[in-house]
Amino acid sequence: MGCFQSKVAGPLPPNDAAALPADKPADPEAANGGADGEGDGDDKEAVKRAVPVFREFALAELRAATKGFSADLIVSESGEKAPNAVYRGRLDGGRLIAVKRFSRLSWPDPQQFLAEAAGVGKVRHKRLVNLIGCCAEGDERLLVAEYMPNDTLSKHLFHWDKQPLPWEMRLRVAYFIAQALDHCNAENRKIYHDLNAYRVLFDEEGDPRLSSFGLMKNSRDGKSYSTNLAYTPPEFLRTGRVIPESVIYSYGTVLLDLLSGKHIPPSHALDLIRGKNILLLMDSSLEGQYANEDASKLVDLASKCLQFESRDRPNIKYLLSSVGPLQNQKEVASHVFMGITKATSVLPTICSPLRKACTGMDLSAVHDILLKTGYKDDEGAENELSFQEWTQQVQEMLNTKKFGDIAFRDKDFKTAIDYYSKLVAMMSTPSATVFVRRSFSYLMNGQAELALRDAMQAQVCMPEWPTAFYLQALALSKLGMETDAQDMLNDGATFEAKKQNGWRS
Repeated sequence: MGCFQSKVAGPLPPNDAAALPADKPADPEAANGGADGEGDGDDKEAVKRAVPVFREFALAELRAATKGFSADLIVSESGEKAPNAVYRGRLDGGRLIAVKRFSRLSWPDPQQFLAEAAGVGKVRHKRLVNLIGCCAEGDERLLVAEYMPNDTLSKHLFHWDKQPLPWEMRLRVAYFIAQALDHCNAENRKIYHDLNAYRVLFDEEGDPRLSSFGLMKNSRDGKSYSTNLAYTPPEFLRTGRVIPESVIYSYGTVLLDLLSGKHIPPSHALDLIRGKNILLLMDSSLEGQYANEDASKLVDLASKCLQFESRDRPNIKYLLSSVGPLQNQKEVASHVFMGITKATSVLPTICSPLRKACTGMDLSAVHDILLKTGYKDDEGAENELSFQEWTQQVQEMLNTKKFGDIAFRDKDFKTAIDYYSKLVAMMSTPSATVFVRRSFSYLMNGQAELALRDAMQAQVCMPEWPTAFYLQALALSKLGMETDAQDMLNDGATFEAKKQNGWRS
């Protein structure tokens, strides 16, 4: 039947950067290190792992993922009392997601909401909890983001169970969040709404990330801000407006949280700082963990950020230059600092010939398997192509497919690309197999990014087709993104196991 065309899941334009999982392939240092984030400026700090293509979800899909927006799945710390609750959900493919559900009157215009969400969805970064979709059906306004399994900064600072957050981890939070804000600034997203300890979450590696929900207004007028006026930027209280310098002020309040381990109103904290009573400000659980000089530098930075006049506050580059040099244990993984036991992935036991070939990067074997498989996984696409052969248009389409398949069989991949590209333009419902074949042809032609784009488009056509995942793995491996490639291999094997066990595709 070809590919189902949703509002946003049609064939991607040739240069749609948002369709790729990162701005550029992650550089090896960033992939291996991750703790210091050095060397990320020139490549716009490409995300560490592939992020799903931003798309518009159906309400029914999100309702099923959250078990009917069950109160038991609310993860926002104010629970059901929150005006815009966040739910944990699980999609059909097994991916965990976070779903933010806005109050019904927040965004009356669905198109305005969709446009704003799509804009935020383009901002991708390894220090952000990336937005992967949205929904605007009826009165519902929903955002969908990656799920972070290790709680918020608020939980680890104010409500910890086993151990307080170590000093070095607090410094890392300050640095990583500054990196996230710097990237948002570079992407012309200079306003971050209500930055606080609830907006910082920890991923499966224990790394802190800034929620992308804060890049989107809580309502169309953007007037909603913190309900605690003691932490609100002075200019917001005066004018009701948020400006880029307001973000710096809020960053200063997060620094106070990190220093003290408790909520201290900025006015009170500044009184302590002016009176040189820094020890009264510091979290007593940190005793012996920090050098007085480092603590003084962070206190001084907080003081600068909390200046009453917005013009007196530093810019984001100053934040980076201030907290960057304080990172003294870059080699220690975040999950070690956090005391988090990383879950060992249980790999699917199935290892089909295609998965084995892709794992070993045996491109010749992959080519043979794709040839033998043909179009049988396309669920009737072949029949659709051969229907009404007497019409000139369909005959031309059949000939184009035939010549593309001959070129693909003969390993004339450049010619195959040309014919398959013509075929994609001609077909009203593009074939997932055509995308996969063109993806492999791009790969053999040294065009790994285009190969990845086509493999992702094949997945859009058939969301649980293992071959689409395996081709993405090949492309990601060619791009040097080995961790991401392994994830795709595992996802493909999961869907193969699901199909083998007779589950619904």
